[in-house]
Amino acid sequence: MGFRTLCAAAFAASLAFSPAIVAKTIESDREDFKLEILTDDLTNPWGLAFLPDGSMLVTERVGNIRRVNTDGTLSEPLTGLPEIVVKGQGGLLDIATDPNYNDTGYIYFSYAEPGPNGTSSTALARAQLQDNALQNLEVIFSQKPKFKSNSHFGSRIVFKGDGTVFLTLGDRYSRMDDAQTLDNHHGKVIRINTDGSVPADNPFVDTEEALPEIWSYGHRNMQGAALHPDTGELWSGEHGAQGGDEVNIDRAGLNYGWPVVTYGENYGGGKIGEGFKKEGMETPVYYWLPSLATAGMTFYTGDKFPAWQGDLFVASLRAETLSRLDVENERVIYEERMLADDLEERIRHVTQGPDGYLYLLTDQRGGKIIRIAPAD
Repeated sequence: MGFRTLCAAAFAASLAFSPAIVAKTIESDREDFKLEILTDDLTNPWGLAFLPDGSMLVTERVGNIRRVNTDGTLSEPLTGLPEIVVKGQGGLLDIATDPNYNDTGYIYFSYAEPGPNGTSSTALARAQLQDNALQNLEVIFSQKPKFKSNSHFGSRIVFKGDGTVFLTLGDRYSRMDDAQTLDNHHGKVIRINTDGSVPADNPFVDTEEALPEIWSYGHRNMQGAALHPDTGELWSGEHGAQGGDEVNIDRAGLNYGWPVVTYGENYGGGKIGEGFKKEGMETPVYYWLPSLATAGMTFYTGDKFPAWQGDLFVASLRAETLSRLDVENERVIYEERMLADDLEERIRHVTQGPDGYLYLLTDQRGGKIIRIAPAD
């Protein structure tokens, strides 16, 4: 029995969470739904992962991992985390459970790792959970170089299903030109094995002066990523500058253009780069003008909302919406924006639970975990 099946069985057995508040029914183009608030006592929650017993682990950007028990109560912060830089956009970021969790016991999390003289970079670590403590902690990747900036850390963790894991990385804001060179990890997607080693079939392992972890490049700040349920390819969501948020299909060795081509402009106005398109650089599958400040994203594959099967959901911060993108092959043929007038909170993440519901995180003090359930 696989991890997803085990989780689904555990959720079905307990169906455990007792929402504090059930919002009014919300109508949408294809499915009507309700919002169930499972907890509203988090500080800037960022990432969410499900455990086989039906509980969840949620990260708070201030540097905590909390277990959300099946009765909706929160644990004290887990012990055993590494030192974390909590400044600006930095802090404790994404979290994911190993696809083979029942065998390995590993959870993975990304965070802003301190360096010398006030520098930092995004790192990926794994550890095993024992009671309320992390044990056998290993840092399996550190973004190079470390740089003095409090912005654009990324990041999302996505397991590819072949024993490798993707991590999306930001350009660190003022180092945006680094996104076009392969001697650093700024503005890149990296792919490593789950123990931190480099897969032999990565696209730049034999390229002189290129860092071998790099999968794709030319990115700005990716805070959303998910595997397409049919093709198994990585799709990513990327913050533009002023305008130009993107959804891309991230393929091995390709250049996604930042900052040479973009639909955005400098804050306060002014052109960035050379235009919208350039030979040898990929154009997005979808983009937004003006920006929504896109965050987490997930493809819906559950059975609770049949009319949403295969749709891509994208959370947004500034616009405080949840976008449903109707995807056919590699094209977005329709967008529906939901929750703009119903929630009025920055949405940091959306993910599908093993029970077939969608779960949202809202980015604030008093941050919420919200379950999207069928209206009936």
